[in-house]
Amino acid sequence: MMKEQPLSDIGLVGLGVMGQSLALNMESKGFRVSVYNYIPEVTDRFMAERGTGKAFHAAGSYADLVASLSSPRKVFLMVTAGAAVDAVIGELLPLLSPGDTIIDGGNSHYPDTCRRAAQLEEKGLLYVGTGVSGGEEGALRGPSMMPGGSAAAWPLVRPIFQAISAKAPDGTPCCDWIGPDGAGHFVKMVHNGIEYGDIQLICECYQLMRDGLGMSNAEMQSVFADWNRGELDSYLIEITARILGKKDSDGRYVLDYILDTAGQKGTGKWTVISALDEGVALPLIAEAVFARCLSSRQEERIAASEVLAGPGDSTVKPWNDGALPPATEALQEALLGAKIISYAQGFALMRGAAEANAWPLDYGRIAGLWRGGCIIRSVFLDRIKAAYDRNPGLENLMLDPYFAEVLSSAQASLRTVVTEAIARGIPVPAFSAALSYYDGYRCRRSGTNLLQAQRDYFGAHTYERTDRPRGEFYHTLWQ
Repeated sequence: MMKEQPLSDIGLVGLGVMGQSLALNMESKGFRVSVYNYIPEVTDRFMAERGTGKAFHAAGSYADLVASLSSPRKVFLMVTAGAAVDAVIGELLPLLSPGDTIIDGGNSHYPDTCRRAAQLEEKGLLYVGTGVSGGEEGALRGPSMMPGGSAAAWPLVRPIFQAISAKAPDGTPCCDWIGPDGAGHFVKMVHNGIEYGDIQLICECYQLMRDGLGMSNAEMQSVFADWNRGELDSYLIEITARILGKKDSDGRYVLDYILDTAGQKGTGKWTVISALDEGVALPLIAEAVFARCLSSRQEERIAASEVLAGPGDSTVKPWNDGALPPATEALQEALLGAKIISYAQGFALMRGAAEANAWPLDYGRIAGLWRGGCIIRSVFLDRIKAAYDRNPGLENLMLDPYFAEVLSSAQASLRTVVTEAIARGIPVPAFSAALSYYDGYRCRRSGTNLLQAQRDYFGAHTYERTDRPRGEFYHTLWQ
């Protein structure tokens, strides 16, 4: 007589790279996992290779998957964001019972998560949209996870999520409940937007070193490795040093032969669109997105380089008389300052969305979730967590006493870096946007009074006056 298989703790749909890694992570933490892929051969290959001898049940259909799960059932989707998620939910709905939970672990756009949560809750089901950051390695060894949605689902998924997530240096799981409906996917989206900014700033440092200072790959590798031992210690700085030192079998640096056209999957764009919707200034992250767009026009850029003149080497004085340490030290300080400004913009966007959607976001806790497992993990996040723990109502990260002091010290280097780049015709959109945001935010009286006068002149849009109470509006007959 055939022995009856035990029921699984969770089901997982989608055995791509991330899905396989998450399944293996869950199994390694003592959970039995039922796995399903719409292409049966993918499931068979996984079971024969990475899943062999492990506590997996290979489901041959959605019905088989659901029947193999202990109640209340939990089904984790790792499928392509968009229509595929809705299609899988459609397959699962007739098979699930009230109190069961569907979890979307992909990079879904948060309005879709809001819609799905509302629809499933109407049917008595629970829905969780969770951001999962860390790539393939993070999914396997411990990602940062940002779940949100049906609050009643959190006690059900928490033991699994916090077991498989990364752990911060103090041992805290890099996974906690974010808030209702689409809050988890929104925070993951902002994480990715900040990631865009971080990467763009690092790339601008690299180009300034290469083209502005004439540094070799070995010299740049040494600088980034040194930076990774200080306040810039982070995953992205660490891998940048490794990339700069990587050679192929011919002894050539791999980086020198990679085409300078950047890809993107949409989360950066969504972050910028959300900022526009909420009326939150996000210029550094927006410039990081636009820099990728411009990079994709490689043939146009090559043609333009033959037509459009730059400053010319003969018109530019050597940076620091050619002495590398002072220049790279200025870059290091400028990068730290710009990074603070980038995160300030990201957290300002979360604050704006929290107010608009009545989400009870805990910004210190969110910063804590990013200390391990995710792409933007760094020692820097401990400072951000401490700032919001000190003052949960902090309007802007730059106003925290610690960060205000760092920015006061770093602004001279930031201005130097932007000036030197402009003088050499080296594009630094993220550094420039950081400085403009800093100056714009601290500006007591801007030139926008003229803008309001112009709007009133051509459109009778009215304006407020400095010598009258706020909320009173006036119109002038300008002609």
